Amino acid sequence: MKHIINFSLKNKFALWILTILVTIAGLYAGTSMKLETIPSVTNPVLSITTTYPGASPEEVSKKVTDPVEQAVSNLSGVDTVSSSSRENMSIIQVQYAFDKDMDKALDEAKEAVNNLDLGENIEEPSIAQQSIDDFPILSLSISDDKKSVEELTTLTEEEIVPVLEGVEGVSSIETAGEQKQEVQFTYKEDKLKEYGLDKETVENLIKGAKVSYPLGTFNMEEKEKTIVLDGNIETVEDLKNLEIPITPSQSAPSGEMTAGSVSSGIPTVKLSDIADIKVAEITESLSKTNGERSIGVQVVKTSEGNTVDVTNAVMDALKDIKEDNSGLKIATTLDQSVEINKSVSTMIEKALFGALFAVIIILLFLRDIRSTIISIISIPLSLLMAMIFLKQMDISLNIMTLGAMTVAIGRVVDDSIVVIENIYRRMALKEEKLRGKDLIREATKEMFKPILSSTIVTIAVFLPLGTVTGPVGELFLPFALTIVFALLSSLIIAITIVPMLAHSLFKKGVKSKNHEENAGRLSSFYKSVLQWSLNHKWIVSGLSIIILIASLFLAPLVGTSFLPEQEIKTVNVTFNPNPGELKEDVKEEAADAEKYFLDKKNVKTVQYSIGGGNPFDPGAQNQALFYVEYKEDTPNFSDEKEQIVKDLNKGQSIGEWNSLDISGMGNNSIELRVFGDNTEDLQAAAEKVQNIMDDRKDLDKVESSLSEQNDQYTLVANQEELAKRGLSAGQIGMKLSQLGERPVLTTLNKDGKDLNVYIQTDKQDYSSINELEEETITSPLGQEVPLSDVVEVEEGKAPATISKLDGKMYATVSGEFKGQDVGAESTAIQKEVDKLDLPKNVSVEMGGVTEQINDSFTQLGLAMLAAIGIVYFVLVLTFGGGLAPFAILFSLPFTIIGGLLGLFIAGETISVSAMIGMLMLIGIVVTNAIVLIDRVIEKEKEGIITREALLEAASTRLRPILMTAIATIGALIPMAFGMESSGLISKGLAVTVIGGLTSSTLITLLIVPIVYEALMKLTRRRRK
Repeated sequence: MKHIINFSLKNKFALWILTILVTIAGLYAGTSMKLETIPSVTNPVLSITTTYPGASPEEVSKKVTDPVEQAVSNLSGVDTVSSSSRENMSIIQVQYAFDKDMDKALDEAKEAVNNLDLGENIEEPSIAQQSIDDFPILSLSISDDKKSVEELTTLTEEEIVPVLEGVEGVSSIETAGEQKQEVQFTYKEDKLKEYGLDKETVENLIKGAKVSYPLGTFNMEEKEKTIVLDGNIETVEDLKNLEIPITPSQSAPSGEMTAGSVSSGIPTVKLSDIADIKVAEITESLSKTNGERSIGVQVVKTSEGNTVDVTNAVMDALKDIKEDNSGLKIATTLDQSVEINKSVSTMIEKALFGALFAVIIILLFLRDIRSTIISIISIPLSLLMAMIFLKQMDISLNIMTLGAMTVAIGRVVDDSIVVIENIYRRMALKEEKLRGKDLIREATKEMFKPILSSTIVTIAVFLPLGTVTGPVGELFLPFALTIVFALLSSLIIAITIVPMLAHSLFKKGVKSKNHEENAGRLSSFYKSVLQWSLNHKWIVSGLSIIILIASLFLAPLVGTSFLPEQEIKTVNVTFNPNPGELKEDVKEEAADAEKYFLDKKNVKTVQYSIGGGNPFDPGAQNQALFYVEYKEDTPNFSDEKEQIVKDLNKGQSIGEWNSLDISGMGNNSIELRVFGDNTEDLQAAAEKVQNIMDDRKDLDKVESSLSEQNDQYTLVANQEELAKRGLSAGQIGMKLSQLGERPVLTTLNKDGKDLNVYIQTDKQDYSSINELEEETITSPLGQEVPLSDVVEVEEGKAPATISKLDGKMYATVSGEFKGQDVGAESTAIQKEVDKLDLPKNVSVEMGGVTEQINDSFTQLGLAMLAAIGIVYFVLVLTFGGGLAPFAILFSLPFTIIGGLLGLFIAGETISVSAMIGMLMLIGIVVTNAIVLIDRVIEKEKEGIITREALLEAASTRLRPILMTAIATIGALIPMAFGMESSGLISKGLAVTVIGGLTSSTLITLLIVPIVYEALMKLTRRRRK
């Protein structure tokens, strides 16, 4: 250590150059880091989506979900397997352990699923890893009053989408609302009969004619030549003019057969004579913005892409397109970069104000401008050095890393304060024998042990955070790393740059102020209070314990929650129609909702799409998705969001409106999972649980996943009657399943685009089940047999969705909690549920935010215990014994007093952010006790008795202890009282640290000396 300090003092110019280089490198790192709202969180989940057209949820569950679940459930690293079987679709979520290599998991899952034989009509399963990067960063609306939807579609597909796909960092572009073309092929049934043709023969001839493939290489004229067969059926006209042969025995109007065909010996008929073939305009999805038809464009970035940079690049690319197309309007309905910039600006603003508060506090204590400058130099340098490390680890600049820097401001200055205060103090002493470099070296060396111990202890506190798994662990790991890098940097600065600057700025020394070691009215007051406390240990200790116990009664009043909510002035709502509702009805409902939003004075933009796909719910069908942007100055926005859903659901009969949370944070939804063996038991138990939740006044939007049910008719085959007529159940299935299907016959080319040719079938609508029973099926003898003769109809209901978790059927009952104390509400509900008389095969478990709170709080609680153990171990190594560290640990319990009181006064709950604040306090509070006890031990080694050593240390170390504590508090004041939402790093963390540090500092200055003296006396007695 002596050599490092000497190097700094002897090579001041070199150190200045190094400081400048570090500053430049830090600024470059900070300006080139990715900007994100939150750190990238690994989501170890694979989603397996399988389409089974026309199948009911039960059929999907039986033939798709069950076999796929069995195939993937035993793969290595699989934690849980949950599934949702809906009409036409199976969605399976495979949750892995967080340490699983997801690339390997994806390969293993594909291999397992590809080995399955799921049967006919079931499409190939789609397997993909879920990621937060799959959600759009930008949602745009493209419209033009002068262009038709067809022209707008062409512009979007041929110009806008290709340009945007070429932007660096863009992963994919999703569109909705386009007008597309297809070729519709409809048979003329009377003509088919007239020519004696059947559909299968015609379709096989078309497929045989529409071919194009290489025949191989042949030797011709002493050269190798490639021969390619071209069926020469490319356009719609080609298809219309295709000649279909008919046998001579078939009767056909002679005038309709071509002359060429007759001369060749085989009569033919044009395809256009036996089928209508036309190009049709279709709209698969609908998109509207502020009442006008539009095309919705959603931009998804790559996992490596920077949200802000990608958004800016996309908007720049769109500017050029707008310039080339006058009248084109491009509205932004969702832009994640706006909130990122806002969050980053807010945190930077709070960090700057925090630094300003810290500087003012240090100046007030030191009352010397030079000492203050030397102290605060560690703030920018430490943070810039931390940015260099973060950049190298590819960690983005987000509210977690910026929040950590804000929190670290008060702590990185501690080491420099302690060192410069000791240098200044010794320079001011008349009896100080050392001067110049020798004094600075010894004063710095004297404080190295306590600042090293305090820095290592604070860093050690964050080590267990690396063991916290799940999203909380990944969210707060960058936070912990930022503080660790900043603190290590501050330690280096305190033993290099601080002594160098002290030598440069204090060449002439400081004015002697008769600064004796026990000088100062505050120090004298503290010394007298400590003297009295040491003489009345039981009174002080008992009173402190009573205050601590009393503060614990605040915990139920404070309450618990998971993560703080983040208010964004946008509303995202979805309309989910009831099973069986028609798309036209959904369009009418969406139009009414659009008018509702447009009539609101604070609404800026309303964009919605129907059937275009919901990135947040890929299994949703026929759903309306609204993006509504409000003005920034909208008053009482939280109340507005709640009222919107209530208004939209008034008098609703064909479906339900719900708000959509795209942040994934701050959700206060309470969810219970009801497990059972069959639908009947689940339905009965879910209704009982729903009744309990309906009775809770603070719960809103209570619903059960089993509330939506399809009316279902089961056609039970009469095998005896079928056998008499030579029929089978399979033939009935083929007859009915073909109704409404649109098989692709072939592909044609039009204007450079490939168009599918769909065989049009009459989609039969039945007004009743009786009408369906009148449908006939042809027997082998040509007899038309009504379905009512061979089947019996059973009427019933079936759930619209069948959900399973690890193979066991379950239903969810959920509601949104309007209060703050989610923990208390969950406990109250659980008590009511425990009283229910449920069948043995039915069980109820808490899920949703309650499960997240329990998991996160348990892991963070264990992390705190581990942190305390690590801190004690480090202190034992530092002090070479166990008694002094044990006394230092007594400073920890009293952080609870201020922490809970601060949360109670601020109206905050015990959340994950508050728990992180408590974890930080372990390192911060212990630091103050280390500085005090280190001085005591030092004086004891000089031969001073314990009592006198305590009183001397109290006088000497009070100022640096108060300075570091108040500087830390001052740095957090902007965060604690700021009105802007900072997401995860909220005022909950700030008030926890401020309150805990205040109470602990005040009580620690008395309790730690009391415990230390008591332990020393006990040790001496045992020695005697």
